[in-house]
Amino acid sequence: MKRISLLGSTGSIGVNTLKVIERNRKAFSVESLGAGKNIKLLKEQIVKFVPKVVSVQDESLARKLKNELPSSSKLTILTGMKGLLTVATLPEVDLVVSALGGTIGLIPTLKAIEAKKDVALANKEILVMAGEILMEKSRENKVNILPVDSEQSAVFQSLLGHKKKEARRIILTASGGPFLNYSMEQLSMVSPAETLKHPNWQMGKKVTVDSATLMNKGLEVIEARRLFDIDSIDVCIHPQSIIHSMVEYIDGSVIAQLSAANMQIPIAYALSFPHRIEHDSGCFDFTELGKLTFLPPDQERFPCLTLAYNALEEGGSMPAVLNAADEVAVEAFLDGRIGFTQIPIIVEKTMNACRVKHHCSLEEIIEADTWSRKKAQTLISNL
Repeated sequence: MKRISLLGSTGSIGVNTLKVIERNRKAFSVESLGAGKNIKLLKEQIVKFVPKVVSVQDESLARKLKNELPSSSKLTILTGMKGLLTVATLPEVDLVVSALGGTIGLIPTLKAIEAKKDVALANKEILVMAGEILMEKSRENKVNILPVDSEQSAVFQSLLGHKKKEARRIILTASGGPFLNYSMEQLSMVSPAETLKHPNWQMGKKVTVDSATLMNKGLEVIEARRLFDIDSIDVCIHPQSIIHSMVEYIDGSVIAQLSAANMQIPIAYALSFPHRIEHDSGCFDFTELGKLTFLPPDQERFPCLTLAYNALEEGGSMPAVLNAADEVAVEAFLDGRIGFTQIPIIVEKTMNACRVKHHCSLEEIIEADTWSRKKAQTLISNL
């Protein structure tokens, strides 16, 4: 039985992870859960999976949770970053699922790696910010970083059994989001509610907006470079979301991974690696699939992808600046403070204003993240 700690248990990836575990009780146990403010859902998870330790955002939520549990409960309830670090480093844990949204997951994931825990990584932002540091630490501690994102899982699976030096390029696929065929004028008028209606995937709000702007794919380009150390990474639009990504080899062969658009499939593979576990999605019926289509990304209408490539080329602290500015801009869009097409404008202006540092320490990465957030907020306030 593989013993699991789950950072971000009440988010979209966390909920799907627990669904996979629930169907495979003999294969996995839940040792600890890290959550934020959703005490109602966390309580349900505690009752169902009986972890030893949980962490919530602050002391008031911890008291509320404790009052709602039976007095006989032996559960340890912790708070804040210290609580997340405990969840991430429990000695008895075999695998840490890193599914906290945004940059808050960086330090807990790093500490899990330093504690020699394998990590199933769903938080692409921390690899964008500090991927070189995380990958170096994983090599030092001889632990696996197993990708949970469907695209990175597809690349991971397409590389297995092959020599990486024979890989010519990675091809990441993107659905194109809900606005694939919108004009610039139409894009300038879309609402947050429209943006959150993704055609293929059920995801959290931030990643859904990023999918619509193609920033999500840009972040995945940076993530793929860090995970697989392959220089050539292309993106193509594949609206059906059946081929999740591909690897082209030097002999012209292309290896792809296909499946239905269901996040539980790559989650299950990351949890069970190097084995596979049965999933109740049924057999894939190619006869009902129809055609698969592929298009080049339109980087004029969706400039976030170009910004991500630029950040990757610049290196150093620039990817952290890109990521932080995007988080601030997306939050402002969801709050109705800026329009959809202003998201890349805020990100680009923040990138243009920064002084890039190379060969960064963790402290310098965090400083760049903090600076970028402040700068993006100032730009938004001055609109």
